[in-house]
Amino acid sequence: MSAAQLVVVIPVFDEAERIEAVVREWDHELAQLEIAAEIRVYDDGSRDGTPDRLARLAAELARLRWTSHLNRGHGPTILRGYREADTEWIAQADGDGEIPAAAFAELWRRRERADLLLGRRVGRPRRLGRRLVSLAARATVRALAGRAPGDVNVPFRLMRRSVLAPLVERLPDEMFAPNVALCALAIRAGLEVIEVPVPFVSRRPDAGSLVAGRLARAAARSLLETVRAVRGSGSAA
Repeated sequence: MSAAQLVVVIPVFDEAERIEAVVREWDHELAQLEIAAEIRVYDDGSRDGTPDRLARLAAELARLRWTSHLNRGHGPTILRGYREADTEWIAQADGDGEIPAAAFAELWRRRERADLLLGRRVGRPRRLGRRLVSLAARATVRALAGRAPGDVNVPFRLMRRSVLAPLVERLPDEMFAPNVALCALAIRAGLEVIEVPVPFVSRRPDAGSLVAGRLARAAARSLLETVRAVRGSGSAA
């Protein structure tokens, strides 16, 4: 096992304009908290200059490790990161920087009180379609597990590897939104799940066409996969 305490998993796709600032922000935050940690960035087949930016950063920042693979999607990419992590704690954040790394301090401070710590985004403007998707995801987790956090698919979380790893192994490699299923599985397993408010800073427009079309199809796929994964886990979950 790594001598580090923490691995920060950051999936990224076509974020050449943002990734350097995001990684530097995380590097600074981890130094401030004096955490022995690695930042592992997983490039999901970016078509812009993201890999070049990461290669230059890795030559400068000792904490940074990065790898690139053919495009698989966000879900399969974070699952790869979770499975390759070899520390007791695993954090996940997205590469767009919409939740500042500085918000991580409160999750880390409260880590001994929980097995799964979730950010709850504050100040996040959303169109009606996205609100309905979020409500549907939460309702699905509640139906499967008896209760649900307010932000079940938040891309800003801290997980205790020793208890979450067996749940991660039950999820299909190509799962679209594994974080939703992990919430349900963790609650059903009796793990301690808590939420911590985190600020949200919008970095991109919330495209209406995505909400009306691809988002709806993606949401339906996510919820169906969640139901299958959780029910298929049986009473052991």
